[in-house]
Amino acid sequence: MKSERTTTTAGEAPAVAPLTLPPGPSLTLPRILSSATHPRWYAAATADLHALLSDHLHCERKAAENALSLVRRYPHRGDSVDALGRLAHEETSHVIQVAAFLARRGWTPRADTPNLYARGLFAQVRDREPLRLLDTLLVAAFIEARSHERLQLLALGFAANGQDELSAFYQVLANAEDRHAEIFLELGAALVPADAFADRLEEMSVRESEILSALPHTSRVH
Repeated sequence: MKSERTTTTAGEAPAVAPLTLPPGPSLTLPRILSSATHPRWYAAATADLHALLSDHLHCERKAAENALSLVRRYPHRGDSVDALGRLAHEETSHVIQVAAFLARRGWTPRADTPNLYARGLFAQVRDREPLRLLDTLLVAAFIEARSHERLQLLALGFAANGQDELSAFYQVLANAEDRHAEIFLELGAALVPADAFADRLEEMSVRESEILSALPHTSRVH
């Protein structure tokens, strides 16, 4: 099990009913995150399931595209090409699975909308190599880690509401997001000395929490 961190709550709660989780062990926050999602996020996220599933589909699509863009920009880093290619393949399979959930409800995916959370993180990427690659990998790691936390919340919430199929689906995908975060962290750690990596990871963790806290809770993953 990954080590837990002392956490704070990110973001102000909107005027929606809070999520009541079933009794059991508390959610383990991914080790690189310094704040937890507000408990009321679940109610806002699931208020429009069509919108949430559509956003989730686009999140998986963009995750696959990001992994492949790293292969395109850094093909000389052969040790990362295999890992990123496999990750992109898995993310693409998630697109297909989310699309199937939409189709079973008679829905088609809605158009993508700007992801201010991801934009805020990518704005932190520095220009000079290898720092640019390091920051890009860390951004991807934080997106995957936050996705892991929020998909776990969806799994718990759906289970509490008797939606077992959705709960099982989101738990499987939450586990995948956790693995993906670790892949990006391992690739990033190889680029700079350990102390420089740890310092930048801490800086990005604080910034990720600040970006998240400034965003409203809506029917989307981030």
